[in-house]
This record gives sequence, structure tokens and C-alpha cells, in this order.
Amino acid sequence: MTDKTEVMFYHLERQSLEDVLPVLLEKTLARGWRAVVEVPDAERLEALDRHLWTFRDDSFLPHASERDDPGTRQPIWLTSGRTNPNGAAIRFLAHRADPSDVESYTRVVLLFSADDPDAVRHARTHWKPLKAAGHTCTYWQQSASGGWEQKA
Repeated sequence: MTDKTEVMFYHLERQSLEDVLPVLLEKTLARGWRAVVEVPDAERLEALDRHLWTFRDDSFLPHASERDDPGTRQPIWLTSGRTNPNGAAIRFLAHRADPSDVESYTRVVLLFSADDPDAVRHARTHWKPLKAAGHTCTYWQQSASGGWEQKA
């Protein structure tokens, strides 16, 4: 896609991944983009899959994973690997999934919880190399009112 990717670091301090990710996915679909969500293992993948079907009664996030479907038609693809069968423009990384092939996306979003010091350290290890590679890196924190504020 582009050689300069926007990389967004979301520091989850007031809400969990299960609260934040579905909202970000809704916004992604509203833009007409496809998304890939990467987690590091099958157990987290299954939990995320279940959650996206039930997170809110008035919402529907069409998605599939490598267990269900080849993925080419899916607007949201869940994976524990590096695949992008749906040609996604945005990749979400959760539970310490490592960014790779960043240049293939318009946007990469790292989501990490303040409740997990290892996840915070993990995210920090990626900031400098991604910035040095020429990507636009931004750091976001949730305000007391619930909105997201760019801090860096």
C-alpha cells in the first residue's frame, strides 16, 4: 500500500480491549476499510471471536477467522498469524502481538493495557524502530471523559 504507515499506540487505561476494539472496528468499517486483528494464540483468538458476536445487542461486526473461512470476503479477519487474506488496510495488534510487514498497511494499531506492565514494555520496544523506519507514530491515552487524546 504505502511505505509510510500511520502507527497508533493505544494505551488502555480506563477501558479493556473488549470495550475499545469493537468501537475501533466499527469506525474502520464506517470508513469502508477492511481490518485484520492479530492476537498471539488460538485461545485469545477464540475468545475475541465470541466477544465480537455478542459485545452489544444493537451492533453487528461481520468477521471470520482462519478456523471458519478463507477470509477473502470478510471485512474483519481474526488471526493468530501474519495473514491478510482480505486485503485489509488496517491491522490491529493485541495481547503483545508483534508488528510485522507494517508497510503493507495504511494504519497499524497497537492496543496495550496499563494493567499489564509487560504489554506496556512490549509496546515501548516498538516505538523507536517504527519511528526510525519513517512511519508516523502517535500515542493515544483515554481522557477522564472517555475520549481519546493524542499525547505524542
